[in-house]
Amino acid sequence: MFRKIIMSFLALWLAAVSQPISAFAWPLIPAGSKQDWALPTTVVIIDAGHGGIDGGASAAEILEKDINLAVARKLYFILRSQNIPAVLNRTGDYALSDDNRWHITRSRHRKDLSQRRQLTQEIDSELLVSLHVNWSKKSSEKGPLVLHQNSGESSLLAFCIQDALNRQQNTSFLPREGKPFYLLKRIEEPAVIVEMGFISSEHDRTMLTDSKRQMEVAEAIASGIRQYKWIIH
Repeated sequence: MFRKIIMSFLALWLAAVSQPISAFAWPLIPAGSKQDWALPTTVVIIDAGHGGIDGGASAAEILEKDINLAVARKLYFILRSQNIPAVLNRTGDYALSDDNRWHITRSRHRKDLSQRRQLTQEIDSELLVSLHVNWSKKSSEKGPLVLHQNSGESSLLAFCIQDALNRQQNTSFLPREGKPFYLLKRIEEPAVIVEMGFISSEHDRTMLTDSKRQMEVAEAIASGIRQYKWIIH
């Protein structure tokens, strides 16, 4: 009896292996089931400008890329603590251009910008805030400036953040349209570039390199984002 069982099993096994592999391959997903291919989603993409070999603007040994990242990290945690989902596109000192293998160009700057834009296409988001620091030949130039796209929602977002930064830094500037900027021209969702101050100004540089003052800047930007969301919703 046992011999018959063994022989029957061998017969079934031989029949199976003689068939095409595809007919007996065990599916990774049960037939008829649905697979979730949804991309990551968030509310705010925080773009920490520059990074790695690209230091951005500078004064003495102070580099813009370090200020951008420090404030971006603080803004990220503030938004998350306020239940506003956020994604930070650079968490360390590296260039996003290093991750770009698809843009055929010798320009590291173009690769960097196109990689930042690509992330906005991979991550479903409501808005993008790109953090930067300004520079001027005139050391007397100081204060925040928010640049926006040629759209109502972007203009509104810029106004809300500019107003909050004006109150934080005791200034009275108005946001401007950033016509020549790649990110503002190529990103579809509402986006702004936040120039948090002038690294060439001793007054602003002192603020932008102090951890507590950086927190004040981040809180002001978060306040502007909350105001924007309150208005549009």
